[in-house]
Amino acid sequence: MYAGPVTRWLDPDEQRAWRAYLSATQLLHAQLDRELQRDSGIPHAYYEILVRLSEAPNRVLRMSELASAAESSRSRLSHAVARLEEAGWVLRESCPTDRRGSFARLTDDGFAALDAAAPAHVASVRRHLIDQLTPEQVRQLREISEAVLNGMRAGSAETTNASGPADPRGCPEAG
Repeated sequence: MYAGPVTRWLDPDEQRAWRAYLSATQLLHAQLDRELQRDSGIPHAYYEILVRLSEAPNRVLRMSELASAAESSRSRLSHAVARLEEAGWVLRESCPTDRRGSFARLTDDGFAALDAAAPAHVASVRRHLIDQLTPEQVRQLREISEAVLNGMRAGSAETTNASGPADPRGCPEAG
């Protein structure tokens, strides 16, 4: 009888590391979201979308690129962009040469909302995370986070079908 693969259980140190990481990230995310909502009325997920758009050339990204950059599913991103459109912070634009393609553009009002929210948010990130660590720990946190992200992205790329070029119908990139 086949019993399947052998489970590599976590040893006590690995279990403590996992649980500390899980609790810390959940509490940190919840705290940052609460403070952003209180101070700016912006959910953290929406803030992240505004940031990604603000950093893009001409403040425009293809919706698929924005979903990837924001670590979001396309359906969740579409819902969030619809809410941001209602607020007047983002415009959704169709691609004239690819009816399936669309872009999200950060409006001046959206940039102003982000600009107003950023100082308090950065202070919160600093207070709850960065200032709790030594410079060496900040470097280690970045290295560890990048290693996990690279592993997750590599695994994700292996399990999804390649969809071909990002713009198969020649729609000009945002800009």
